[in-house]
Amino acid sequence: MTSVIAAPPRAWLDGVNPVTKLLLALLLSVPLFASIDVVSGLVAIGLQLLCLPLTGLRLSTVLRRILPIVVFAPIAGLSMLLYAEPAGHVYWSFGFATISDDSISLAVAVSLRVVALGLPTILLFGNTDPTELADGLAQVAKLPSRFVLGILAGTRMLGLFLDDWRTMSLARRARGVGDSGAIRRFFSMAFVLLVFAVRRGTRLALAMEARGFGSGIPRTWSRPSRLHGRDGIALLGAAVIMSLSLAAAVLAGTFRFVWS
Repeated sequence: MTSVIAAPPRAWLDGVNPVTKLLLALLLSVPLFASIDVVSGLVAIGLQLLCLPLTGLRLSTVLRRILPIVVFAPIAGLSMLLYAEPAGHVYWSFGFATISDDSISLAVAVSLRVVALGLPTILLFGNTDPTELADGLAQVAKLPSRFVLGILAGTRMLGLFLDDWRTMSLARRARGVGDSGAIRRFFSMAFVLLVFAVRRGTRLALAMEARGFGSGIPRTWSRPSRLHGRDGIALLGAAVIMSLSLAAAVLAGTFRFVWS
Protein backbone atom coordinates (compact mmCIF):
# COMPACT_ATOMS: atom_id res chain seq x y z
CA MET A 1 0.00 0.00 0.00
CA THR A 2 1.50 3.27 -1.10
CA SER A 3 1.28 6.33 1.08
CA VAL A 4 0.33 9.67 -0.36
CA ILE A 5 2.18 12.71 0.93
CA ALA A 6 -0.17 15.65 1.20
CA ALA A 7 0.97 18.93 -0.29
CA PRO A 8 1.63 21.68 2.23
CA PRO A 9 -1.35 24.01 2.64
CA ARG A 10 -1.18 27.24 0.73
CA ALA A 11 -1.06 30.43 2.74
CA TRP A 12 -3.96 32.84 2.55
CA LEU A 13 -1.89 35.39 0.67
CA ASP A 14 -1.03 32.84 -2.01
CA GLY A 15 -4.61 33.15 -3.25
CA VAL A 16 -4.18 36.87 -3.92
CA ASN A 17 -3.40 37.86 -7.49
CA PRO A 18 0.23 39.02 -7.97
CA VAL A 19 -1.01 42.25 -9.57
CA THR A 20 -2.98 42.93 -6.40
CA LYS A 21 0.20 42.34 -4.43
CA LEU A 22 1.87 45.10 -6.43
CA LEU A 23 -1.00 47.42 -5.51
CA LEU A 24 -0.72 46.31 -1.90
CA ALA A 25 2.99 47.16 -1.88
CA LEU A 26 2.17 50.67 -3.11
CA LEU A 27 -0.72 51.06 -0.68
CA LEU A 28 1.46 50.00 2.25
CA SER A 29 4.30 52.35 1.33
CA VAL A 30 3.13 55.53 -0.44
CA PRO A 31 0.94 56.85 2.45
CA LEU A 32 3.95 56.67 4.78
CA PHE A 33 5.54 59.50 2.79
CA ALA A 34 2.85 61.85 4.13
CA SER A 35 4.55 62.14 7.52
CA ILE A 36 7.98 61.74 9.06
CA ASP A 37 7.43 60.49 12.59
CA VAL A 38 8.29 57.52 14.73
CA VAL A 39 4.80 56.44 15.79
CA SER A 40 3.31 55.80 12.35
CA GLY A 41 6.38 53.84 11.28
CA LEU A 42 6.34 51.63 14.38
CA VAL A 43 2.60 51.00 14.13
CA ALA A 44 2.89 50.13 10.42
CA ILE A 45 5.73 47.67 11.10
CA GLY A 46 3.84 46.10 14.00
CA LEU A 47 0.59 45.67 12.08
CA GLN A 48 2.40 44.23 9.07
CA LEU A 49 4.18 41.69 11.26
CA LEU A 50 0.81 40.67 12.73
CA CYS A 51 -0.17 39.62 9.19
CA LEU A 52 2.81 37.25 9.02
CA PRO A 53 0.66 34.07 9.42
CA LEU A 54 -1.21 35.03 6.25
CA THR A 55 1.98 34.97 4.18
CA GLY A 56 3.17 31.45 4.97
CA LEU A 57 6.66 32.75 5.79
CA ARG A 58 8.54 31.99 8.96
CA LEU A 59 9.55 34.81 11.23
CA SER A 60 13.19 33.72 10.98
CA THR A 61 12.99 33.93 7.18
CA VAL A 62 11.56 37.44 7.30
CA LEU A 63 14.16 38.59 9.81
CA ARG A 64 16.98 37.15 7.70
CA ARG A 65 15.73 38.86 4.55
CA ILE A 66 15.11 42.21 6.20
CA LEU A 67 18.46 42.24 8.02
CA PRO A 68 20.30 44.09 5.18
CA ILE A 69 17.60 46.77 5.21
CA VAL A 70 17.88 47.16 8.99
CA VAL A 71 21.67 47.42 8.73
CA PHE A 72 21.64 50.11 6.02
CA ALA A 73 18.54 52.00 7.23
CA PRO A 74 20.53 54.26 9.60
CA ILE A 75 22.51 55.51 6.60
CA ALA A 76 19.29 57.07 5.27
CA GLY A 77 18.75 58.82 8.60
CA LEU A 78 22.34 60.09 8.84
CA SER A 79 21.67 63.13 6.65
CA MET A 80 18.69 64.06 8.84
CA LEU A 81 20.79 63.58 11.96
CA LEU A 82 23.50 65.97 10.77
CA TYR A 83 21.77 68.49 8.50
CA ALA A 84 18.16 68.78 9.64
CA GLU A 85 17.08 72.16 10.94
CA PRO A 86 18.14 72.20 14.61
CA ALA A 87 15.44 72.41 17.26
CA GLY A 88 15.43 71.68 20.96
CA HIS A 89 18.63 70.97 22.82
CA VAL A 90 21.78 71.04 20.65
CA TYR A 91 24.21 68.25 21.52
CA TRP A 92 26.94 68.81 18.94
CA SER A 93 27.70 71.27 16.17
CA PHE A 94 30.48 71.56 13.62
CA GLY A 95 30.12 73.73 10.54
CA PHE A 96 26.83 72.94 8.82
CA ALA A 97 26.38 69.71 10.81
CA THR A 98 24.30 69.97 13.97
CA ILE A 99 22.85 67.26 16.18
CA SER A 100 19.80 68.32 18.18
CA ASP A 101 16.69 66.77 19.69
CA ASP A 102 14.72 67.37 16.51
CA SER A 103 17.39 65.96 14.19
CA ILE A 104 17.67 62.80 16.31
CA SER A 105 13.91 62.19 16.17
CA LEU A 106 13.90 62.79 12.41
CA ALA A 107 16.82 60.41 11.90
CA VAL A 108 15.07 57.66 13.86
CA ALA A 109 11.83 58.31 11.97
CA VAL A 110 13.53 58.11 8.58
CA SER A 111 15.33 54.89 9.53
CA LEU A 112 12.04 53.33 10.60
CA ARG A 113 10.47 54.52 7.35
CA VAL A 114 13.06 52.59 5.36
CA VAL A 115 12.26 49.40 7.27
CA ALA A 116 8.51 49.99 6.97
CA LEU A 117 8.86 50.49 3.21
CA GLY A 118 10.93 47.34 2.69
CA LEU A 119 8.91 45.00 4.89
CA PRO A 120 5.77 44.83 2.67
CA THR A 121 7.83 43.72 -0.33
CA ILE A 122 9.35 40.86 1.69
CA LEU A 123 5.99 39.76 3.08
CA LEU A 124 4.07 40.05 -0.18
CA PHE A 125 6.53 38.54 -2.65
CA GLY A 126 8.38 36.04 -0.46
CA ASN A 127 6.43 33.10 -1.94
CA THR A 128 5.28 34.64 -5.23
CA ASP A 129 6.05 32.56 -8.31
CA PRO A 130 7.55 34.68 -11.13
CA THR A 131 5.43 32.83 -13.70
CA GLU A 132 2.23 33.70 -11.81
CA LEU A 133 3.37 37.31 -11.66
CA ALA A 134 3.94 37.31 -15.42
CA ASP A 135 0.49 35.79 -15.99
CA GLY A 136 -1.08 38.52 -13.88
CA LEU A 137 0.80 41.35 -15.56
CA ALA A 138 -0.26 40.13 -19.00
CA GLN A 139 -3.86 39.12 -18.32
CA VAL A 140 -4.93 41.45 -15.52
CA ALA A 141 -2.72 44.51 -15.96
CA LYS A 142 -2.82 44.10 -19.76
CA LEU A 143 0.88 44.85 -20.21
CA PRO A 144 2.54 43.96 -23.54
CA SER A 145 3.52 40.31 -23.71
CA ARG A 146 7.04 41.13 -24.94
CA PHE A 147 7.65 43.31 -21.90
CA VAL A 148 6.19 40.69 -19.52
CA LEU A 149 8.19 37.81 -20.98
CA GLY A 150 11.36 39.88 -20.75
CA ILE A 151 10.73 40.50 -17.04
CA LEU A 152 10.02 36.80 -16.49
CA ALA A 153 13.22 35.74 -18.27
CA GLY A 154 15.28 38.25 -16.29
CA THR A 155 13.76 37.10 -13.01
CA ARG A 156 14.59 33.50 -13.82
CA MET A 157 18.22 34.52 -14.35
CA LEU A 158 18.61 35.81 -10.77
CA GLY A 159 18.91 32.31 -9.38
CA LEU A 160 21.66 31.51 -11.89
CA PHE A 161 23.62 34.59 -10.81
CA LEU A 162 23.53 33.39 -7.19
CA ASP A 163 24.76 29.96 -8.28
CA ASP A 164 27.56 31.58 -10.31
CA TRP A 165 28.62 33.63 -7.29
CA ARG A 166 28.77 30.56 -5.06
CA THR A 167 30.68 28.61 -7.69
CA MET A 168 33.25 31.38 -8.10
CA SER A 169 33.67 31.65 -4.33
CA LEU A 170 34.29 27.93 -3.98
CA ALA A 171 36.67 27.89 -6.95
CA ARG A 172 38.74 30.77 -5.59
CA ARG A 173 38.91 29.18 -2.16
CA ALA A 174 39.98 25.86 -3.68
CA ARG A 175 42.84 27.70 -5.41
CA GLY A 176 43.84 29.37 -2.15
CA VAL A 177 42.96 32.92 -3.21
CA GLY A 178 39.64 33.31 -1.41
CA ASP A 179 40.73 33.85 2.19
CA SER A 180 42.17 37.39 2.04
CA GLY A 181 41.47 40.74 0.41
CA ALA A 182 37.69 40.65 0.80
CA ILE A 183 37.08 44.03 -0.85
CA ARG A 184 39.33 43.32 -3.84
CA ARG A 185 37.82 39.84 -4.17
CA PHE A 186 34.30 41.28 -4.16
CA PHE A 187 34.96 43.73 -6.99
CA SER A 188 36.83 41.17 -9.10
CA MET A 189 34.03 38.63 -8.70
CA ALA A 190 31.42 41.29 -9.40
CA PHE A 191 33.16 42.14 -12.68
CA VAL A 192 33.27 38.48 -13.69
CA LEU A 193 29.59 38.12 -12.80
CA LEU A 194 28.82 41.17 -14.95
CA VAL A 195 30.58 39.52 -17.91
CA PHE A 196 28.60 36.33 -17.31
CA ALA A 197 25.36 38.34 -17.17
CA VAL A 198 26.04 40.12 -20.47
CA ARG A 199 26.92 36.89 -22.25
CA ARG A 200 23.97 34.97 -20.83
CA GLY A 201 21.60 37.84 -21.59
CA THR A 202 22.78 37.97 -25.20
CA ARG A 203 22.27 34.24 -25.67
CA LEU A 204 18.87 34.39 -24.01
CA ALA A 205 17.74 37.29 -26.20
CA LEU A 206 18.79 35.45 -29.36
CA ALA A 207 17.08 32.24 -28.22
CA MET A 208 13.83 34.03 -27.38
CA GLU A 209 13.88 35.93 -30.67
CA ALA A 210 14.44 32.66 -32.58
CA ARG A 211 11.41 31.16 -30.85
CA GLY A 212 9.19 34.06 -31.86
CA PHE A 213 8.85 35.77 -28.49
CA GLY A 214 9.57 39.13 -30.10
CA SER A 215 6.81 38.94 -32.70
CA GLY A 216 3.75 41.14 -32.58
CA ILE A 217 1.35 38.18 -32.78
CA PRO A 218 -1.09 38.10 -29.80
CA ARG A 219 0.00 35.41 -27.38
CA THR A 220 -2.04 32.93 -25.40
CA TRP A 221 -1.39 31.96 -21.78
CA SER A 222 -1.55 28.44 -20.39
CA ARG A 223 -2.80 29.48 -16.94
CA PRO A 224 -5.63 31.99 -16.43
CA SER A 225 -5.07 34.85 -14.00
CA ARG A 226 -8.14 36.60 -12.58
CA LEU A 227 -9.19 38.79 -9.69
CA HIS A 228 -11.35 37.41 -6.88
CA GLY A 229 -13.01 38.62 -3.72
CA ARG A 230 -9.89 37.86 -1.74
CA ASP A 231 -8.07 40.60 -3.66
CA GLY A 232 -10.59 43.19 -2.47
CA ILE A 233 -10.26 41.98 1.11
CA ALA A 234 -6.48 42.28 0.91
CA LEU A 235 -6.69 45.84 -0.43
CA LEU A 236 -9.16 46.76 2.30
CA GLY A 237 -6.82 45.30 4.92
CA ALA A 238 -3.87 47.31 3.59
CA ALA A 239 -5.97 50.49 3.66
CA VAL A 240 -6.91 49.76 7.30
CA ILE A 241 -3.26 49.24 8.26
CA MET A 242 -2.22 52.56 6.75
CA SER A 243 -5.21 54.38 8.23
CA LEU A 244 -4.47 53.04 11.71
CA SER A 245 -0.78 53.92 11.38
CA LEU A 246 -1.39 57.53 10.39
CA ALA A 247 -4.26 57.89 12.87
CA ALA A 248 -1.99 56.70 15.68
CA ALA A 249 0.53 59.39 14.78
CA VAL A 250 -2.21 62.06 14.76
CA LEU A 251 -3.57 60.92 18.13
CA ALA A 252 -0.08 60.80 19.63
CA GLY A 253 0.62 64.32 18.36
CA THR A 254 3.68 63.23 16.38
CA PHE A 255 2.22 63.54 12.87
CA ARG A 256 4.57 65.73 10.90
CA PHE A 257 3.62 66.51 7.33
CA VAL A 258 6.58 65.90 5.10
CA TRP A 259 6.42 69.34 3.43
CA SER A 260 5.98 71.31 6.64
